[in-house]
Amino acid sequence: MRKSRILTGLGLAAVAMITLAGCNSGSPSAGSGGGGEQTGGDEALWEVATEVDLEGSPTYDRMVERDGVIVGVKNDQPGLGYEDAASGERTGFDVDIARWIAASLGFDEDQIDYVTIPSANREQAIVNGDIDYYVGTYSITDARKQQIDFAGPYFITGQGLLVAADDDSINGPDDLEGKIVCSVTGSTPLQRIRDEYNPGDAVEYDTYSQCVEQLKAGSVDAITTDEAILAGYVALEPDVLKIAGEPFSEERYGVGLEKGDRAMKDYINALFTDGGDVWTALFEQHLAPAGIEAEQPDVEQ
Repeated sequence: MRKSRILTGLGLAAVAMITLAGCNSGSPSAGSGGGGEQTGGDEALWEVATEVDLEGSPTYDRMVERDGVIVGVKNDQPGLGYEDAASGERTGFDVDIARWIAASLGFDEDQIDYVTIPSANREQAIVNGDIDYYVGTYSITDARKQQIDFAGPYFITGQGLLVAADDDSINGPDDLEGKIVCSVTGSTPLQRIRDEYNPGDAVEYDTYSQCVEQLKAGSVDAITTDEAILAGYVALEPDVLKIAGEPFSEERYGVGLEKGDRAMKDYINALFTDGGDVWTALFEQHLAPAGIEAEQPDVEQ
């Protein structure tokens, strides 16, 4: 496993505007009968699979019966999971990971229903069967494994701090004494900052974009979450925001699945293991422009 590193100061606002050419095609994978192109550029990275054989997965059985996929995602994380307010278009690394999975199972873009779910509600949405799987900066933790399963990890990052560009008083979590820190309800970064550090106060909102507005208004001193998320906001407003200091955790992003659906977990893990070219193309398109450096991690068995 290799930890990702975020390089700050690049400020490429285009990260939020990048879209995947040919994103409505799909991919060959373990158990699929189709062949796929992985050329990137103006060509499709994959094709929708045919003759998929996935036995023993209640999640897949629901998809087939419904003739569609319901995916839980984020909508306010540039470069990862972003929804354009005007067009409704979804873009980002996580969104395309979700598309890639759906296509490998035989479902085209017009058969995917994206549902924006706040961090605090993710496990319950999976347990209730409201979604088929969740792809949205979802850290794999032992506590969450009590309720759901994870495929992956498909990405590794670390917790960091976002501050105003002219704030030199915060250079790491040990500088948070007396400071007001913002994060989202139900997130592992919020719990860690409360348990392991000593902020003056920790406030929570449903989304990180709300925290960003509070930071820009001067109502909070810092935002804490994964650096992969923070880098997207810096890329949008490099003269207003910056990442302070070095990462101080390891966050392993996984695909949230129904507990006990081993067939689906193994299928997605095989897709990640065999699809290094696709992973690299998606990373280079969505995250590398924001200054993120990473390698594809090995999946957990």
